[in-house]
Amino acid sequence: MLLLGEKIGMTRFFNEEGVNMPVTIVKVGPCVVTQVKSAETDGYAAVQVAFGETKPRRSTRPMIGHDAKAGAAPMRFHREFRVTDEELGEFEVGQTLTAEVFAKFAFVDVSGVSKGKGFQGVMKRHNFAGFEASHGVERKHRSGGSIGGGSANLGTGPKLKKGKRMSGHMGAERVTCRSVGVVKVMPEENLMLVKGPVPGPNGQMLELRTPSRLYKSKARKQREALKG
Repeated sequence: MLLLGEKIGMTRFFNEEGVNMPVTIVKVGPCVVTQVKSAETDGYAAVQVAFGETKPRRSTRPMIGHDAKAGAAPMRFHREFRVTDEELGEFEVGQTLTAEVFAKFAFVDVSGVSKGKGFQGVMKRHNFAGFEASHGVERKHRSGGSIGGGSANLGTGPKLKKGKRMSGHMGAERVTCRSVGVVKVMPEENLMLVKGPVPGPNGQMLELRTPSRLYKSKARKQREALKG
């Protein structure tokens, strides 16, 4: 299961034991099912969902017509997730999915695009320690040092070794936070509180999906939450 949402911001939440924990507020949905793909028509079973109404002039005619088939206004974001042939019957075009889908979940995976940091040096980008600040050290304390030769990864030649950590563009990458704890779900307001930070700035579009892998302790809590 996958739903799209918007990062609202961070705040604090006091649980029943009075523990103060940092949480991120995410506006989840409502998402509209805009397409249901089957093995007979598309070669695989999947469900496409859309989130965020937009102005028609900010969309394209093909996408406007695509969303109109589902009875929805032009939507800004479209994503799809795989399902089994048995689960495919649970979805239909035009169906609305809300945060209530995750009401019984204890953990979810959250994906988004991280904040862009621009061009950064090796100390900020790769946590290099830099050179010593003692007497006699040349004044380039935050540089990355020698990069050496590394043609074909053999250590010789005119090229750099692949994957060499150097200065460059930092951030603005797709990041997935796995097994993020679900603190509270408010379906009537389409809001969900998840524990800790999630990728991206406020207003960033996020993908929330059922966790792909859980450790034993979290898997046990997930099973107990779904049973309850």
